Amino acid sequence: MTAPVRGLFLVYTGNGKGKTSAAVGAVVRATGHGYRATMLQFIKSGKRASGERLAAARLGIEIVPLGDGFTWLSKDIEQTKGLALDAWERAKQLIAAGEHDLIVLDEFTYPLQYLWIDASDAAATIAARPPHVHVIVTGRAAPEALVEAADLVTEMREVKHPYQSGIPAQRGIDF
Repeated sequence: MTAPVRGLFLVYTGNGKGKTSAAVGAVVRATGHGYRATMLQFIKSGKRASGERLAAARLGIEIVPLGDGFTWLSKDIEQTKGLALDAWERAKQLIAAGEHDLIVLDEFTYPLQYLWIDASDAAATIAARPPHVHVIVTGRAAPEALVEAADLVTEMREVKHPYQSGIPAQRGIDF
């Protein structure tokens, strides 16, 4: 007899690259099995055509950029904060609705780090999801509340990076 499916809470964190890429891979895998999946991007804006969004559009997968870019480049941090809070409201509704089998909260750890969103509230909201819903959170320095609540935590550790050799981010690899 097969064990019943239980939605998992996964966290991809750490200073190394690959967090969003791992989450996109999970979205593609879930979609391939006929599951309904979506990715909400808390920091990325729609201004730059990222490879994951271009590919997702071709595959009919929803990736929604809800931020205004790198927070350290923000010209209006209160507006940036407001976008993150709006994104969190949208995420809470999606999680509670149970209409998606997989919801990715990409770069969600950043508004938690800035204390714009309470990490304990986020962990409790994710824990209260419908039983079949999987949630993936990505971003550096995942708060302890998320780590404790998660079923799986993977830490990406940077060992070597091309930027250290003067090689900038490249289309198709980094974005």
